[in-house]
Amino acid sequence: MNVGDALPPLEIGITRTLIVAGAIASRDYQDVHHDPELARQKGSPDVFMNILTTNGLVGRYITDHFGPTAVLRKVAIRLGAPNYPGDTMTGFYAGDLTGLPEAAVVARRLWRTAGCGPADIDVAILYDHFTPFVLMQLEEYGFCGRGEAAGFIAEDRLPLNTHGGQLGEAYLHGMNGIAEAVRQLRGTSVNQVPGAERALVTAGTGVPTSGLVLTAAR
Repeated sequence: MNVGDALPPLEIGITRTLIVAGAIASRDYQDVHHDPELARQKGSPDVFMNILTTNGLVGRYITDHFGPTAVLRKVAIRLGAPNYPGDTMTGFYAGDLTGLPEAAVVARRLWRTAGCGPADIDVAILYDHFTPFVLMQLEEYGFCGRGEAAGFIAEDRLPLNTHGGQLGEAYLHGMNGIAEAVRQLRGTSVNQVPGAERALVTAGTGVPTSGLVLTAAR
């Protein structure tokens, strides 16, 4: 294998047993990893996997591929969205560079939690640290099908990044996106969308980080 080669896809079903067992095995006794009630009291919807278990699964992923004699010298993991019971843990690097399955993970949970969907969004502020990621997010969040984002934008069916985006306004890691969504709902944006009542804001695409739906209180 050479630098840049893609490993086979990784999918691990997340169960409550896996989360609790991993926490115990790694001697991590924080209640958010084994007590659902206390986890909810601290703002989490359920218990979630600790980073030590994630490290262990990454190590197993490498040794499963290269064999038991492989030596793992260093692991670098970026924290993203927590793994909850019922989720599917997937590998970050994949052979297909035309999609963002990590964004789809956020989208599914976001639409379920917010009680709305793509058709309900009046304006979208999409994390655009790289231009292609805007097109990918439109597809992963369900605004259009795979390969249809360019046509979707050309038809001007949804106002996007009305503040100019991070590439046009400022690279502030998404904070300016939240501010612009608030301005849209208040009716004070420079590029105001008439009657905007619901805005989607995303951040940190490429890892399952975050998505936010803001709704105007009328």
